[in-house]
Amino acid sequence: MNKAEKEHLSRVVELGCIACRRIGYKDTPAGIHHIRAGMGMAQRNDNYHVLPLCGIHHQTGGHGVAIHSGQETWEAKFGTEEQLLEWVNVLLEMES
Repeated sequence: MNKAEKEHLSRVVELGCIACRRIGYKDTPAGIHHIRAGMGMAQRNDNYHVLPLCGIHHQTGGHGVAIHSGQETWEAKFGTEEQLLEWVNVLLEMES
């Protein structure tokens, strides 16, 4: 990972969980989720196709709450990975 990627990931994490933002919460601590749209099962996207997600919305929240526990249901609630990536990029642009 190069310096630009590290800086980008840091800025994304600083946004807080994008799913929490969708339901009205701000500043929820987040980690990185590499979007899977267009990727095979064992593949992961590059470091610019990422979403900031809290632990609950990433892996531990159960079906429909965590993206890794029922992606279709999760996307019906929060939006597709691509839609959320667009929103993340807009938020990053606004902070520049």
